[in-house]
Amino acid sequence: MRMLGSLPVRVLDDRHRDEVLAILDADPVSNVFVGSRVHAAGLDPRRLGAQMWGYPRDGRLTALCYSGANLIPIAAGPEAVRAFAERAQAQGRRCSSIVGPVDAVGELWDFLAPYWGPPRAVRSVQPVMATSAGPPVPADPWVRRVGMDDFDVVYPACVAMFTEEVGVSPNVGDGGVLYRARVAELIRAGRAFARIEDGRVMFKAEVGAVTPRACQVQGVWVPPDLRGRGLSVAGMAALVQESLRSIAPTVSLYVNDYNTRARAAYRRVGFAETGAFMSVLF
Repeated sequence: MRMLGSLPVRVLDDRHRDEVLAILDADPVSNVFVGSRVHAAGLDPRRLGAQMWGYPRDGRLTALCYSGANLIPIAAGPEAVRAFAERAQAQGRRCSSIVGPVDAVGELWDFLAPYWGPPRAVRSVQPVMATSAGPPVPADPWVRRVGMDDFDVVYPACVAMFTEEVGVSPNVGDGGVLYRARVAELIRAGRAFARIEDGRVMFKAEVGAVTPRACQVQGVWVPPDLRGRGLSVAGMAALVQESLRSIAPTVSLYVNDYNTRARAAYRRVGFAETGAFMSVLF
């Protein structure tokens, strides 16, 4: 690798906001997470909780990399990926995952693996899916926005989903302080949905990221003993219907390619594949 001093990468701030949003808005579905952070907090690293790296070419920004709890390359071709990899390698690993478009993350990980490996898990292909149309299947009328009075019922379901998906409990380390705060934040924002019967969560999901052009669903979960009954299809139909009405004009998500049951359920609700992510988890 080249010496760090030769890197064209620079840390961006609010002076670059319009340029950054133009890049993010070129692919509002793939970039919804980073876009939501920039729309909400701007580019000052203290408010953003991360650095936004920019890669210029011919005097203008052409690629970005969000460097926080996640390392996320955006619109990054091979030259930009190499420059971002050099910067990331020089500062040392500070993220818990690398996530983003398959090609860029694959190239980034090829550079960083000798320094940051081994990872806890690699999800090589995660289809990105989206819909802008009302669901073609009936919505579950019992799925609703949950409130803080539902927190003690919903939180264990969130922990179960996270543990099943990521392979480690969100309560490890800080006892769940940060995760509890994030779940509460989504509930207060009106972006947590569930069907609750007799004090039990039958289906739940959250809208984790929102921009004016798209939102991203996360944490879709049905208890293992209730799977195969159509609860996720009807529940997602309800979530999509309400999200299109009151949150954003496009609803998106990404899912592991081996989760064929979930992918089939999302297709029934009207989602179509628009791209693919890769995730490296530490």
